Amino acid sequence: MSGIDWQTDLRARGYRLTPQRQLVLQAVDVLGHATPDDVLTEVRRTATGVNISTVYRTLDLLEELGLVSHAHLGHGAPTYHLADRHQHLHLVCRDCDRITETEVELASPLVESLRAAHGFETDMKHFAIFGRCADCSSKDAP
Repeated sequence: MSGIDWQTDLRARGYRLTPQRQLVLQAVDVLGHATPDDVLTEVRRTATGVNISTVYRTLDLLEELGLVSHAHLGHGAPTYHLADRHQHLHLVCRDCDRITETEVELASPLVESLRAAHGFETDMKHFAIFGRCADCSSKDAP
């Protein structure tokens, strides 16, 4: 997604693409999956005066506007990514911290079972599965 698209999208919703918003969007775009601290580090490469509260406020607004989305991929801060990307599951390796994206459709049997048994509607965009990636698992193989 380019800055021009962000500007058009924000203006259509009655907001301006301020320099801080643009820097935060660019940081999320470049980093892929990023915590607010990661975003701050990236933003400070070009704008040293930006602080963490500005990043949090901006991420909250951008999520409210549907431009970014977050998931909880561990015990720390949420991880943000651009919302225009396809909806996906996050597979998080507990050994190397690698995050692998996979299709939501793989979880369809679980989603349907939860709906049938409990009437529960699952929000898969916030869903992460923890385990070990293929590389880390193969290290234990004989």
